[in-house]
Amino acid sequence: MILQALYEYYQRKAQDPDSLIAPRGFEWKEIPFIIVIDKEGCFLHLEDTREGEGKGKRAKQFLVIKSVARSGAKSWEIVNIFWDHYGYVLAHPKEDAEKEKEKEQAQKQQSSFIKTIQSYATRFSSNEQFAAVRKFYEIEGNSAKVFEDVYWRECSKKTGTNLSFRIAGEKHLVAEHPDLYEPVESTLLDAGDLSKNKNRVCLITGENAPIAILHTATPILGGKSGAKLVGFQKKSGYDSYYKEQGLNAPVSQKAEDAYTTALNVLLGKDSHNKYRLGETSVVFWSEKPTLIESTFPFIFEAPSKDDPDANVRAIKSFYDSIYTGKLTEEEAVRFYVLGLAPNAARISVRFWKAGTVKEFSERILQHFEDLSIIRDDRDSKEFFSLFNLLTTIAFQYKIDNIPPNLVSAVMQSILDGTPYPTSMQMQCLCRIKAQQKVSYIRAAILKAYLNRKNRNINYLKERDITMGLDLENINQGYLCGRLFAVLEKIQENAQPGINSTIRDRYYGAASTTPITVFSRLLSLSNHHREKLSYGSKVYYEKMIQEILGGIDSNGMPAHLSLDDQSRFAIGYYHQRKALWTSRINDNETI
Repeated sequence: MILQALYEYYQRKAQDPDSLIAPRGFEWKEIPFIIVIDKEGCFLHLEDTREGEGKGKRAKQFLVIKSVARSGAKSWEIVNIFWDHYGYVLAHPKEDAEKEKEKEQAQKQQSSFIKTIQSYATRFSSNEQFAAVRKFYEIEGNSAKVFEDVYWRECSKKTGTNLSFRIAGEKHLVAEHPDLYEPVESTLLDAGDLSKNKNRVCLITGENAPIAILHTATPILGGKSGAKLVGFQKKSGYDSYYKEQGLNAPVSQKAEDAYTTALNVLLGKDSHNKYRLGETSVVFWSEKPTLIESTFPFIFEAPSKDDPDANVRAIKSFYDSIYTGKLTEEEAVRFYVLGLAPNAARISVRFWKAGTVKEFSERILQHFEDLSIIRDDRDSKEFFSLFNLLTTIAFQYKIDNIPPNLVSAVMQSILDGTPYPTSMQMQCLCRIKAQQKVSYIRAAILKAYLNRKNRNINYLKERDITMGLDLENINQGYLCGRLFAVLEKIQENAQPGINSTIRDRYYGAASTTPITVFSRLLSLSNHHREKLSYGSKVYYEKMIQEILGGIDSNGMPAHLSLDDQSRFAIGYYHQRKALWTSRINDNETI
């Protein structure tokens, strides 16, 4: 299903005249450095194609023949056409340059690279550019001059930097020459073992066609450069009926080229169809251009440093479009979400979601409605992305401190419309207790967690959490949270400018074992109320009595469950907001 959807996405992009997706057999490849030579093959200088500054430097992309998958002991025999990493181009070891084994490997790689160049120069005898590259390797000591260039140190810093050739005075690389377009089909076939490339029924297209033995790398951030979505082992007990590697799960070369190209485009640096949370890279697409496709990353990813409010505007626009009917024409369009994570030499599929635009839109809308809670101008923006949500409950507010499985689980809960994971609730409560702070987003998280849990589990008959203060909610945790907020407000009014309140010292105990601290807190509050004006004193006494009236006749709870600890935090937050906005007399803020 994943490969089928990616194949269809390639077909969609290939038919778009404005799309820059590479044609079959080619790919857009970043090549940071170019070896510039003259028509006689003499080395002139290294050219740096990178632009930008510092870590933001980007190498220029060139349309070259697609890299061929290579693995195993004889991987050095497989080369790319007129471009490759410096092991193949210059016999410079890709790994440890001091090890003899690495040096020998690099020599073998260059030998294969030179043979390929010679074959193309012979095949296209009238091509002066191909001949010039062949001459480059025939001139003694020519390759060594590259190591003396001022840019070589920069080139060798990064493991396996790609290099290619350009003839002085020419605009395009030798690897981009039009003569390479004609033989690209045969080039793809020649790269593998022809004895194995027999026709089989492709699992993606259903066509009887030559099968791809090895699949192209589709690397993701944090993984290895050769990582693949689909990889095969050889002679490992997984072969069936003598069908080794790609023949064990036949995908035609045409379909393999299409789906790997599509995935690499989606994962590309310039792609707008991806976002990253923690170590999970997420790509998404639809059968045709839709509003949700352009808005989707803003719902999850980190806000841009250049425009921090872009996420809020995009989410609000999407939110409004559901109610105004703008999505009506797109409701039946299929939409896909694929979550990937690095896993050794391969890529792990964290999750795969497929559905219609309507289904995903409704679930995302429900997500934001569940998070809706009373707020004021001092709080964060009305809408916040999943990145903001997770960093709020992370240690030091860093997304890297959130467990990877939690990031994936929350995303899946949003996309499936299911309850949020319990680990999110626990993470949120831990941060509240550690910092003694119930912020707007943390209260929203706990509210959403409880309401989604109640909605999806039939036997739970708890009262839904409202956006604002609920005077009819008699849950013991909620009432204890309200009472704690009132007692803290009394202390603040009695001692203006106080540096720390009862929250800093007693929040943890009050929210877990209320019976151990509330008698002391009520006693302290009696002294604090004596310092208030008569009107404030009466106001707060009535409020305390109203809350205590809902407490069980046996007294304060001895222990609060995780859910009731969550209600404690929400009750505290609701009551604080209510006290902030309420007034007595004419202009005295409580």
